[in-house]
Amino acid sequence: MPAALEQGLTLAVCDPDNADALEAAAGLVGSKASVHLKVDTGMGRIGVDPAEALDLARHLVRSCPNLSLDGVFTHLPVSDEADPGWTREQVARFRGLVDGIQDVVGRRILAHSSNSGAVLGHPEAWLDMVRPGIMAYGFYPDAGTPRTVDLLPGLSFQTRVSFLKKVAAGTSIGYGRTWVAPEDTWIATIPAGYADGFNRLFSNRGRVLIDGRSYPIVGRVCMDQSMVNLGPETSVKVGDTVVLLGRSGEEEISAYEWAEKLGTITYEVTCQINGRVERVYDGY
Repeated sequence: MPAALEQGLTLAVCDPDNADALEAAAGLVGSKASVHLKVDTGMGRIGVDPAEALDLARHLVRSCPNLSLDGVFTHLPVSDEADPGWTREQVARFRGLVDGIQDVVGRRILAHSSNSGAVLGHPEAWLDMVRPGIMAYGFYPDAGTPRTVDLLPGLSFQTRVSFLKKVAAGTSIGYGRTWVAPEDTWIATIPAGYADGFNRLFSNRGRVLIDGRSYPIVGRVCMDQSMVNLGPETSVKVGDTVVLLGRSGEEEISAYEWAEKLGTITYEVTCQINGRVERVYDGY
């Protein structure tokens, strides 16, 4: 907390104990900290109950001289779904709270509630600022979310062929011998596995792209490596780029494809590519 205050970051306040702890820390640092009040209007996660929000705002204004209440925010749990009614009601309740809190503060403060789903489908929730999440990767939150903005994926997950060999028909590949070559075929090994975020559920059902062509994962995905069936003839070479997620030529493996195969959402897909995978930022 002191480090955040020293850097001048704006912090969230969720309850009176949190407010008092921030007040004490700001006093020790010798700074006046900017805070935004988090109100739980339906997420059921962190945040003050709406019925207690005005009392907490009064506490911040009257009893916390080292804190400056500069904003109020909430989170929308179903803004990405096709039925907009619940979110509209939630936003209306929140806007009423914002008016009351601004009366307590005695000036206009920032109000924000929009995640990606609300940015795309709920202009009534835009207020003073928005907080897009999955949109920053270029993905839509849900199949039912309105496509009011054209998004292009800003993420790809790539590796390279590390080893090649031709195996005879009947050769088993990987732990558990779960795949056996039906014919003489070339097998490529790639240095990416479930420890990198290439999920073990892709065993015998995932695919990768090499030079614009799609090839199946065969055998079980290992911790650090996976195997790819290139077929009986191939021009693939050691060192060739392998796309696990993204585009190669006219072919694409999307985060939506991964999410469907893994029974999850695009948010988890983007998060599971972990920190040991090198990040390369390609500016435009």
